[in-house]
Amino acid sequence: MDLLFEPMFRVPFVTGLLLALLLPVVGVLARLRNEWLAALGFAHLAGAGGALGSLLLLPVLPAAVLCAIAGVMARALWQRSGNDLYALMILGGWSVMVLAAAVSRHASSLGQMLVDGQLYFTRWPYLLSALVLMLVALPCLLWLMRRLLRLSLLPWQDQANGYPVRRVVLLFNVLLALSVALAAMVMGVMATFALLFLPAWVAFGVAASWRQAWLFAALLGGVGYLLAFVAALLLDMPFGPVLTAVLCLSVLLRLRASGQAAEASHN
Repeated sequence: MDLLFEPMFRVPFVTGLLLALLLPVVGVLARLRNEWLAALGFAHLAGAGGALGSLLLLPVLPAAVLCAIAGVMARALWQRSGNDLYALMILGGWSVMVLAAAVSRHASSLGQMLVDGQLYFTRWPYLLSALVLMLVALPCLLWLMRRLLRLSLLPWQDQANGYPVRRVVLLFNVLLALSVALAAMVMGVMATFALLFLPAWVAFGVAASWRQAWLFAALLGGVGYLLAFVAALLLDMPFGPVLTAVLCLSVLLRLRASGQAAEASHN
C-alpha cells in the first residue's frame, strides 16, 4: 500500500484511477449501442494523432484529441450502421502509427509507450485533463443514459416524435472519443480498449438491472486498476499489458454467472 502514497506516483495514480472509473461506464453505453469496436477505433486514431504530433513537433495530447474528434465527424457523416467504419479507423490508425515510428525516433518511443502505457510518466496536464473530463462527463452520462437506453429499446419512438436523435448520438460519440484519446495517451491503446470493453461485457452478464450494470462496471474497472497498478510496480512490468491481463481474468466472473444461470434453469 505504501506504493500508492509514494509522492512520485501520486499524479499517475490519481489520473489513471479517474479514467479507470469513467471508461467502463462509457463502455456500458457503447455496448448498449452495439458499437463497442468504436473504443478501439478511436484509440487507434488518437494514437495516430499522437504519433503525427510527435513527428511534426506538435503537442501530443491535443493532436491525439483532434484526430479522435475527426473520427467522430466521420462517424456522423457515415450513413451505414455497424462497426465497419471503426475497423477502418483501426487499420488506418495502426498504419499511421507504425509509419510515423519508422521515420522518427521520438515517434517510435511514443509508439512504444502507446503499446506499453506511460502511466508512471504522467504529469499534471494529464491529471488536470482527466479531472475536467470527469466533471464534464458525469452530468453528460446521467443525461445520456436514459435517452440512449430508450433509443435502443424503442428506436422509432424518438424519431416519430421529432426528437433530435442525431444530436444525442453525436454527443455520446464526442464523449467517447475524448475519453479514449486521453486514456490512450496515459495507459496505452489496448489497455484503454480493455477498460471500455471487458468491464461492460462482464457487467452485462452479471448485473440484474441497468443501474447495477454500470455501477458494477465502474467497480470492476477501479478494482482492476488498483491491482494492476501495484502488480506492475512490484513486478517491474509495463502497466498497459498488466492491466489488460488483470481485466481478462475478470471474464471468469461472467463465466461463473453464466454457469450458475444454466444450472438454475436446468434444475
